[in-house]
Amino acid sequence: MIQGIDYAAIAPPLILAVAAIALLLADAFDVPRRFLGVLGGGALGAALIAVIALAAGDRRATFCLPDGLRGNGPKSCSYVADDFTLMFQGVVLAAAVVVVLLSLREITESKIPAGEYHFLLLAAVIGALTLVAARDLVLLVVALETLSLPVFALVALRRYDGAASEASLKLFLVSVISAAVMLFGISLIYGVTGAMHLDRIAPALGRLPSEHEPVAALGVVLVIAGFAFKVAAVPFHFWAPDVYQGAPLPVAAFLSVVSKAAGFAGLAIVLALGFPEYAHVWGPVVAVLAAVTMTVGNLLALRQRTAIRLLAWSSVAQSGYMLAPLAVGERRLDEAVAATTAYVALYAVMNLGAFAVVTGFHKKRWDTLDDYRGLARSSPATAAALAFFLICLAGLPPGVMGLFAKVVVFRATVAGDVTWLAVVMGINTVIGLYYYLVWAARLFATPAGPAPEMATGLALRAAIAATAAGAVVLSVAPQLVLETVRTVT
Repeated sequence: MIQGIDYAAIAPPLILAVAAIALLLADAFDVPRRFLGVLGGGALGAALIAVIALAAGDRRATFCLPDGLRGNGPKSCSYVADDFTLMFQGVVLAAAVVVVLLSLREITESKIPAGEYHFLLLAAVIGALTLVAARDLVLLVVALETLSLPVFALVALRRYDGAASEASLKLFLVSVISAAVMLFGISLIYGVTGAMHLDRIAPALGRLPSEHEPVAALGVVLVIAGFAFKVAAVPFHFWAPDVYQGAPLPVAAFLSVVSKAAGFAGLAIVLALGFPEYAHVWGPVVAVLAAVTMTVGNLLALRQRTAIRLLAWSSVAQSGYMLAPLAVGERRLDEAVAATTAYVALYAVMNLGAFAVVTGFHKKRWDTLDDYRGLARSSPATAAALAFFLICLAGLPPGVMGLFAKVVVFRATVAGDVTWLAVVMGINTVIGLYYYLVWAARLFATPAGPAPEMATGLALRAAIAATAAGAVVLSVAPQLVLETVRTVT
């Protein structure tokens, strides 16, 4: 029953765990907050290097069932570092580095305890890294909660701010409910299959007696509902706008990109590896979730007058596009997972860029869209970057990365014979064009008063420059992501 641990496979989360403890100790000895930020960012960079090193080697797995427990079954492992895992871990870590850069100014201006902030941020990233590598339902739930629990505290770290406390409470209550729903679904799946590892659940579901099929179907739907909370899919989305508005902006960016990416990775893993036999059940459910999510998100984004709430509803709508390919069920499921993965990777760059600019512009509680009027006069480079990010999100040239992302999910949905959903996506894409372009146009309009100004700072400028460079490169050569995704899925 004693098994070895492949420490190379778990190196990325292990590096961050050691760094998180070191951060707490450094904070206890009153180390300057700038050094804490450097330590946190350096740890994320070291973990990213470990991911790149693992990608150059073969597939690795650890925490596997001993021979006596496997019997004649597959070599079931709880943690797998394959190409799919490593790609998502790379996206999560790169996005987390940008979040750290955005956080340095927020920590100083909002008087947030730096040691606690960076410790909680690294802890949440550890949960995200583990989630995308999890291949059994127990580890998946533990990783999901490891991702979620630190975020509650991150949202509420501005202890003097009532809006932050309210946002944290809402997020906590919703997360507790989603965890309970998911655990109930997992208990049903375990009850009918007697397995927790996904590679054992799939064949077990295929040979269930007919009287157990309704129980398994209910379990599958409840697990999907639990993930729907995490990715802010309608009708489980109601926490997102208030939490984004009340949280520190770098934490909102983390929720919008890192947490969402990990949630979609976990959902894709569960559907493709654990529940393919019940694709006839979850396929229509995901299709309805996708259609309603993108429609509600876009329609409500049209009514927003503040930047952060527009980004929040835009993020909800984008979740609908990411869900759409998975609605194909068992038909061309590999292509559907690849499409969702590509969209998540491309979305991470353009949405982080938009959050980076909003973080630098943010000077009061809620900046209205009219406050951005004339930004091109005082900060032409930053205004051009924000306009480019918005055009990418809208899916218009020259933001080719956003256009390719939408084409990929359209093609996967049509290929899976879910044509009606592709029609809904087309309508919603047109709706999304309006509010993205209206915001972009304000940047170059004549201001009513003095031209707005951006905050200065090396870290903030580095974050904007890095995301802008990534958006330009991926718009010139989107095949870098598309070919990589096709290889790893």
